[in-house]
Amino acid sequence: MEWISPLLAGFGLGSMYGLMALGFHVTYAVSGTVNFAQGSSMMLGAVLTFAFAQTLGWPMPLAIALALALCALYGLVVEFLAVRPFASRGSNAWLIATVALGIVLDNLVLFTFGKEPRSLPSPLAVSPLSVGGQGLGVYPLQVLIPVVGLVLAAALHFAARRTRWGVAMLAVVQNRDAARLMGIPIKRVVALAFALSALFAGVAGVLIAPLFNVNADMGTVFGLKAFAVAILGGIGSAWGVMAAGLIFGMLEAGITSTLGSGYTQILSFSLVIVALALRPNGLFGRAEVKKV
Repeated sequence: MEWISPLLAGFGLGSMYGLMALGFHVTYAVSGTVNFAQGSSMMLGAVLTFAFAQTLGWPMPLAIALALALCALYGLVVEFLAVRPFASRGSNAWLIATVALGIVLDNLVLFTFGKEPRSLPSPLAVSPLSVGGQGLGVYPLQVLIPVVGLVLAAALHFAARRTRWGVAMLAVVQNRDAARLMGIPIKRVVALAFALSALFAGVAGVLIAPLFNVNADMGTVFGLKAFAVAILGGIGSAWGVMAAGLIFGMLEAGITSTLGSGYTQILSFSLVIVALALRPNGLFGRAEVKKV
């Protein structure tokens, strides 16, 4: 039974990485760019949920809904201010522009929210699960996170093939010029991709907030890990990045439970380097075919 706790904890943590990595996948697939402020989007979801629910005393469902809506709005702002002006001119300056915008948001939250970590209470993170009177060492929320992650991944897969905007996104991915000739609004589709990206990160922030302290810097490390997961899974594959997130999370949990937290970052990122050296396009990615 001792292995069940780290396995479930790693599964939950990996699902959170996968959610954020899905955001990287969506923007890359549609526009060839990514939102390096993704960690800030996660932090924003957690901080806004805390502010609405704890500071203002709003019902938790309303607090979460508004927080996620504002995360999606933030994704639109990132695309409009930090990506579109540069990508439209063929410049790669959006790389540093998205990083800079994320740093601006982190510091704005630091000045307004404060630097002291806060705890967001949740009935799903109070009593650990138990089987036959024996505690498993994991909270119900840690089991819920993988469910939410897989449901969102399935919803994204369904929407991409069954809805008007999903088909439009696929058309932009396959041939941008042909999509434009067919009357598909390219700029709106790209903006929608960034809104979805920030929304996925916001969901991860809301889910992880009761398990970790809420603070202005919480998204930095998570954002870096999520990007590593996106590359590891093959950033062009939605199910690949989700699977890589689960693998990475369980790997982290296994290292922490056996060797201690001091070795977690060293070994996990070292193994990522080895995996990418052996599979440069990611574990589930494919080499891009260039027509000449």
